[in-house]
Amino acid sequence: MNTIAIRNLTKRYGDQLAVDDLTLEVEEGSVCGLLGPNGAGKTTAFKSLLGLLRPTSGTLEVLGAPVTPATFESLAFVPERNDLYEWMTVGEQLALARRTYKTFDPKRAAELGALFKLDSRKKIKRLSKGQQSAVALTLAFAFRPRVLVLDEPSSGLDPIFQRVALDLIIDAAASGATVLFSSHQVGQVERAADRVAILKDGKLVLDGNIDTLKGEEKIVEAVFEQNAIAPNGLASDPRVRRIESSGRVLRAFVRSDSAGIVRLLEAHNPKAVSVYDLALEDIFLGAVAGPANAYGEAS
Repeated sequence: MNTIAIRNLTKRYGDQLAVDDLTLEVEEGSVCGLLGPNGAGKTTAFKSLLGLLRPTSGTLEVLGAPVTPATFESLAFVPERNDLYEWMTVGEQLALARRTYKTFDPKRAAELGALFKLDSRKKIKRLSKGQQSAVALTLAFAFRPRVLVLDEPSSGLDPIFQRVALDLIIDAAASGATVLFSSHQVGQVERAADRVAILKDGKLVLDGNIDTLKGEEKIVEAVFEQNAIAPNGLASDPRVRRIESSGRVLRAFVRSDSAGIVRLLEAHNPKAVSVYDLALEDIFLGAVAGPANAYGEAS
């Protein structure tokens, strides 16, 4: 079952196209990480999905139906800019959530507050940005929602609490929740998500299972004494998707037979040749930017 279904979403602001024919579906119990440069359309997509913006066109569903106020009994949304009541204390904010959500779990809220080292007596406006993010995450996870939509949920958190936030996402999915979250940090998506969707200029440019995408290629890296020069024919070799260089380093993104590409490069007397698994960062950069200095791409 697809818990979240975005189909052919387009959103315009006058002449500006913020989201362009986006289709994205997230299965029950899975974690999908949404990546993209600033202005790629991630926040617009989230707000359109949740009924906070009116889409220009497209259909959007959560739990099999368009979002209504009743949907938020089962859905938690953490916006990039928090919507907390700054005049309240942390404890008062949690008490309000307890009265608002039928499934709010005070014991769980206390556990999460302790994890994030929150002081229930402090006013929201006196908290740092990271502490405010921790409050928002505590509110989101304390009523055990079936769906979580998180826009930069670890914004402002230090590395320790970023890890806490990612662990909460992983744990929620393991318990059956569906999570769609965005992040500027590729490593966070690589750790917590099983699937990635990449936006560029409002369009979906890549979507797939992270392990599958990472297994599609290897990187063969050669380091030379002087500036790297690609062997003749390497750029058009059908085993190679693209090659790029930076100073003395040449990298070949290899579809198949990485051992054969290693032998080919070793014939040109490099100082060292190594083979690496593709990382999500490589996939992301290739999708949104391409190589900074590429010799070409095989057809």
